[in-house]
Amino acid sequence: MTSHKELTIGLFGFGVVGEGLYKVLKQTSTLNASIKKICIKKENKKRDAPAELFTTDKNDLLNDDSINVIVEVINESEAAFEIVSVALKKGKAVVSASKKMIAEHLAELLKLQEETHTPFLCESSACASIPVIRNLEEYYDNDLLHSLRAVVNGSTNFILTKMFEDKIDFRDALMQAQQLGFAEADPALDVEGWDAVHKWVIILCHAYGIVSSSKEILFTGIQNINAGDANVGREKNYEIRLVAQAKKLLNGKIAAFVLPQFVQPNDLLAFVKNENNAVIIESGFADKQFFYGKGAGSFPTATAVLSDISALRYGYRYEYKKLYHQTPGILTTDFYVRIYLSFDEWNTIPREKFEWIEEWHSIVGRKYLVGVIHFGQLSQNNWWKENNTSLILTPDPIIEDIELRKLKKTSLKLAGV
Repeated sequence: MTSHKELTIGLFGFGVVGEGLYKVLKQTSTLNASIKKICIKKENKKRDAPAELFTTDKNDLLNDDSINVIVEVINESEAAFEIVSVALKKGKAVVSASKKMIAEHLAELLKLQEETHTPFLCESSACASIPVIRNLEEYYDNDLLHSLRAVVNGSTNFILTKMFEDKIDFRDALMQAQQLGFAEADPALDVEGWDAVHKWVIILCHAYGIVSSSKEILFTGIQNINAGDANVGREKNYEIRLVAQAKKLLNGKIAAFVLPQFVQPNDLLAFVKNENNAVIIESGFADKQFFYGKGAGSFPTATAVLSDISALRYGYRYEYKKLYHQTPGILTTDFYVRIYLSFDEWNTIPREKFEWIEEWHSIVGRKYLVGVIHFGQLSQNNWWKENNTSLILTPDPIIEDIELRKLKKTSLKLAGV
């Protein structure tokens, strides 16, 4: 694509994001971009746009040579992948907001981009209005990324905020999130961590050149967190966030996961409330940087889509520098984590798997402990997700092998051994 080329858009989807983009484009006359056709699923629904724009036939967009950009913002993962594949093979640039589709088909999408030399941009798929992908691609292209920590799902963050600040239980907080449109009617994608891990797969590719899938990254959501966990957090002066994180270890490999975590009051993520998202990037030269913004909603997401459309005027495409021009990162499970576990019965917890247990409370009803365990014990087993067990990471949870040996020596000295 040549500089400042006129962009003629074929839009797939006219839901919250699609309609938001339509409205934003109408107010952005300087962009030199217009929507020629919109493909929708249901024909008879009332929509706030001229009827002649709409079609139910995808080929009206994919086979139209005058359309040089396909914007895809639909919910169905497999249908979205088919649309994107055909568009790229036909030489049409693609902008996508479908994190599930991208996470499930990452390797195939990378191959298609290499084969077709056609731009595929997806800023809106990770953190809506926060420009994290392009920053990882451009600003941090040669910097040494030490770690990333992020709140990437607005629905779970809204629920946790309500549990802490309004002291209501999980189910009531979820109901509020659904009523306000922050959570889906079927909220499993959000509350069980699927949405967050899909986004983390995408971010890991741009941050470390890791090509993985949701199956390769340990994750859970906030579905097992209860009022008792929130009370323990308050007693310790912590809040709880669903945190996606990645850290480069001393051996050069990458620890990555999406798990609930206690955060201290001075942690930047403690300031992230309600449906907002945030990303903290720590690097060798730029030190610590904090990105914060709306993680969901019509206009925040449409703004990120618009940013990608604007970049296409200059022929911009991701170079995936960490993947193709540097040594890609390698995921590892060989490290230790300090965790909090709450549960109903002691016999459901394999205490022998812990390196040590630092704290335990065995009261009538709910019980909890804090201990150090090898991460492999979590990634290879599901006991911590079963029997109404709730797992929450402690602040600064990652302990490397060398640190573990030092801690063991210290504890032996203190014990007089």
